[in-house]
Amino acid sequence: MSSETEPEPPDTLRTLFRERDFACFLFSRAGSVGGAQLLSVAVGWHVYQLTGEVFDLGLVGLAMFLPFIVFFLLAGLVADRVDRRWIVGACSLVHATSAVLIGLLLSGEPSGIWPTLGLLALSGSAQAFLHPALMSTLPSLVTRNLFPRAVAASSMVGKSAQLGGPALGGLLVALIDKDVYYVAAALYLLSGIAALAIRTRLRVAAKEPFSISSVFGGFRYVWATKLVLGVISLDLLAVLFGGVMGLLPVFARDILGVGPEGLGVMRSMPAVGGLMLGLFLARFGLPWRAGPALFLSLVIFGASILVLSFSPFFLLSCAALLVYGGSDMVSVNIRQTLVQLGTPDGLRGRVNAVNSVSINASNQLGDFRAGAVAALTGAPLATAMGGVVTILITVAWFRMFPGLGKLERATP
Repeated sequence: MSSETEPEPPDTLRTLFRERDFACFLFSRAGSVGGAQLLSVAVGWHVYQLTGEVFDLGLVGLAMFLPFIVFFLLAGLVADRVDRRWIVGACSLVHATSAVLIGLLLSGEPSGIWPTLGLLALSGSAQAFLHPALMSTLPSLVTRNLFPRAVAASSMVGKSAQLGGPALGGLLVALIDKDVYYVAAALYLLSGIAALAIRTRLRVAAKEPFSISSVFGGFRYVWATKLVLGVISLDLLAVLFGGVMGLLPVFARDILGVGPEGLGVMRSMPAVGGLMLGLFLARFGLPWRAGPALFLSLVIFGASILVLSFSPFFLLSCAALLVYGGSDMVSVNIRQTLVQLGTPDGLRGRVNAVNSVSINASNQLGDFRAGAVAALTGAPLATAMGGVVTILITVAWFRMFPGLGKLERATP
């Protein structure tokens, strides 16, 4: 990636999508996210069909999440020492193999779910290595001027896969049942092939000697670099307290009375809002000062949660969720740009590993936090509390990290 400030061509979006390696990156990301969505939906359905125990669904999520905690330090170090294309290719092969084996296992007469959980843990281990490697490739594929738009385009692809993946997964389960796992395997293989087709050299030239200090290099860099520390910690806490997706069934059934059809619409609204803002950012770039836009988008994010918590109307709730997804896209675009371009390439894998485990932990803990508080206070009050805390955290971080608020551009 060029580190110089280059004049932007008149049509930067067209220029971006003409980049062959960037197109390969998008295909790889789409295959990875799409495969994960199909696998998650199918395993959840078939495990629940097999045992009828809600607790087993929690075990499915735990089996896929725990490897992040176990391997993220090693995964970050590997991403900074091995060609990242080969990491993505190898991990995609492990993903595909796991999906095929789960399909074969569940197509028989399994006596329990533990073998399936073991294969999910294997797939989760591959994901722990794949995510920091794949995300660390992007800054090497486009110029600094195009990078914020590349982040927006990448986020759009991720949102599209998150939006369409569950729906496609449910349809395929209905049509071909357990053969859905072979479709998931094919998507993972597409991800690996696309990554291996990238021509840009993605192996970090300079290597530190292996040591405990190098393993923890990502943590040390994040702690020492206030801009990166500010955006990663803000991301962690915003997702932890601002998560609402886990409580949407309660709003759909008990408060709005719109049933499963309405729930499907509500769940899609954040992704639609994210896609709309992602398309705008990819086409026009960020038209506002980056620092104020980051904090304002998070205040709007928190406010949309408050509107959802008190809304008695289905359309108002959908509008709040649309704003929720759009404001999150703006803040994600700024945060990802700052983290990626604010980190030297030799540390980018380890910093992305720290970032990825914080995002995954906050998602999992955020759903637990929302559910636990809702059990005590009810879903509306629990959701409103999350919105208020998100706004208060945003204000506190604005005061604690004044450099963030003064940023003119997201490209440090």
